[in-house]
Amino acid sequence: MESENVISATNLTKRYNDLVAVDGISFAIRQKECFGFLGPNGAGKTSTMKMISCISPVTEGDLWVDGKDVHHNQRAIKRVLGVVSQADSLDPDLSVIQNLLSFGRFFNLPRDTANRRAWEALEFFQLKERAHDTPDELSGGLRRRLLIARALIHVPKILILDEPTTGLDPQARLLTWENLSFLKSQGVTILLTTHYMEEASYLCDRLVVMDTGKILVEGSPTELIRSYVGEQVMEIRVGMTEKAKLLDMLKNQMLEFDDTGESVLIFGKNGVPVQEKLDLDRYRVIRRPGNLEDVFLRLTGRGLRGE
Repeated sequence: MESENVISATNLTKRYNDLVAVDGISFAIRQKECFGFLGPNGAGKTSTMKMISCISPVTEGDLWVDGKDVHHNQRAIKRVLGVVSQADSLDPDLSVIQNLLSFGRFFNLPRDTANRRAWEALEFFQLKERAHDTPDELSGGLRRRLLIARALIHVPKILILDEPTTGLDPQARLLTWENLSFLKSQGVTILLTTHYMEEASYLCDRLVVMDTGKILVEGSPTELIRSYVGEQVMEIRVGMTEKAKLLDMLKNQMLEFDDTGESVLIFGKNGVPVQEKLDLDRYRVIRRPGNLEDVFLRLTGRGLRGE
């Protein structure tokens, strides 16, 4: 594995009986970056995270974490990981501070070290005043922050976050983003799965979009937006009677567009601007910047997925 890569996968595959959850993907994650896995439900994101976390065995392929082969060095790998899964695994019988201290014992931290780090984590995530409450007395947002704090008690090199801000209100989500950005600036490598495109844009240096177990694209948010939707998107609200004429005009102009049903989206990908000479006076036109959600929907479609 190359020295600048803290995680490297080649032809990584995960099967559950006849289901291929992860289908021969390859990627490399650099030290001190935030790397995102995006995709609809069932894309293979969580299965990939579980293999990196040494929770689920690799079916085929090579996977190296912190210079170690996951096939043979799972215990050593787990010592450098902090993992926050979608499930809430806090102990309801322990207080907030006791949840942190008990987790520190899993990593054989000296009592004084664990106590100091636990209080530092509570301060960092603004939980100090709730130290002696039980998890059941906390809101969902505070519980998620406590789970992240717990994952950091042993000072991991790699932090793995599976949808860390699902269900949080905007203020709690922003605080979590700011905390994670600070951790990255301190040298922590962060792996992230999320359904929030704004979150991926805010946090991720690079990301992949997955679907049906495969990687569709990889790049920085800015690169992917430029390549697949362009810096500006024109959104046209049009009735069904007028839509056929509009679509014919766009096809004649050889423009990139998506018909979403209620709207038609026109893209200027690869740096090509959306043409301004189109005869659109009869339509309601909204011009806005392209974003990562546009990329996601163009690549994976707009249909709903099951779990």
